[in-house]
Amino acid sequence: MEVTICDAQYTIKTDADEAYIKTIAKYLNDKIEEVQKKTKSVSTLNVVILSALNIADDFFREKGKEGKYLKDIEDRSKNLIEMIEKQI
Repeated sequence: MEVTICDAQYTIKTDADEAYIKTIAKYLNDKIEEVQKKTKSVSTLNVVILSALNIADDFFREKGKEGKYLKDIEDRSKNLIEMIEKQI
């Protein structure tokens, strides 16, 4: 499958759905364009590295939220179990 990232063609070998891969490529291109608009860097490498850092930041922030949600669910579950056990 072919995708275009930062005006360059790449051949991707994957078992993933083509629409999914194209969505990922679009997301990456959008992040690159966002960085290009915010920075005056003309170096493609610098723009791509900054984009990768932004994506990594997004990922770790979301991963942190997931951890908080799981902790909240765990705490609530323990409280419910305690309440049920008190009623038995």
